[in-house]
Amino acid sequence: MSRETKVIAVSGVSGSGKTTVTKCLGERLRNSESLFFDDYIWKDAPEDLVKWVKDGADYDLWNLEPLVKDVMTLLESVDPPSFILLDYPFSYQNQGMKDWIDLSIYIDTPLDVAQGRRILRDYKNGTASEIHKDITFYLEEGRRAYEEMETTIKGDADYIVDGTLPVNRVVVLILSELRGR
Repeated sequence: MSRETKVIAVSGVSGSGKTTVTKCLGERLRNSESLFFDDYIWKDAPEDLVKWVKDGADYDLWNLEPLVKDVMTLLESVDPPSFILLDYPFSYQNQGMKDWIDLSIYIDTPLDVAQGRRILRDYKNGTASEIHKDITFYLEEGRRAYEEMETTIKGDADYIVDGTLPVNRVVVLILSELRGR
């Protein structure tokens, strides 16, 4: 299916900068709309992410119909945007979503940097006990999910950008990649 609107997925681990980069891209790309994975309530999705990863991380267990529906609504609108930007962690791995994506970008951020960013973001007013609990969970269980993304999602992306670069530089590199396609 050929269409003028380009759907761009921005993927990476939690704390990689997906949301920040997606918002900045939206500011730089005229006539764009952004959709954010975390804005949705996923009713048909694995409840236990640790178990989901241990069981093989089947991305099709996530029913992404609400996101697909919003993408379709934008594409079918009277005046569709030139770009639909997705802050979306799965790249091409979900069968219901993959055919809508024209370009998948992975923000490659070292796990320690992503973890530090996540703690700063999520625990601005948190207690030491809450932070300790989160880090313990990450070390004992959660890190596997991050490693799964580094393996599967990073390997699936069309373009990989260094997540340790300043956000403006990441955006410039992505815009340059878009111009080259």
